[in-house]
Amino acid sequence: MTRIPGHDRDIIEQAMYLPMVLTVLEKDRMIIDKSPFKLKEPYLNLVEETIRVVQKDLKVVNDNMRKGNMKVHKIGQDEAFTMYSFLYKGFEEQHNYFNPRIRNKVHELMEYYLYKRFNS
Repeated sequence: MTRIPGHDRDIIEQAMYLPMVLTVLEKDRMIIDKSPFKLKEPYLNLVEETIRVVQKDLKVVNDNMRKGNMKVHKIGQDEAFTMYSFLYKGFEEQHNYFNPRIRNKVHELMEYYLYKRFNS
C-alpha cells in the first residue's frame, strides 16, 4: 500500500516522464537537423518550442518536488520493467513500471506537447 497521495504521485511521475520526453525531442531535433528536408526550419522551430515548454513544465514539477520533500531515482531496468525509488517526506517506496506503459505515457505526452495542448 502506498503512502503517497494521488496528487503527489502524479507530480513524481511527471518528474520521471518529462525528462524522457525531453530526451526524445532532443534526439528528434538532431535527426531533423541532419535530414535532407527542403524546409527544415518549421520542423526545428516546432521541436525547439516544444522543448522550451516541456523544460518550463519540468521546472515547475521540480519546484513542487522540492517543496513537497519528494525525490525519484531510477534503481534498475530489465527488458520488461523499470524500478524507481520514490522518497516522499522521509518514506521510501519502490515501484515497478512496465516498460510499454512508460513508452505509452511518453507517447501520450509527446502528442500533448506537440499539438494537443493547442486544442485545450
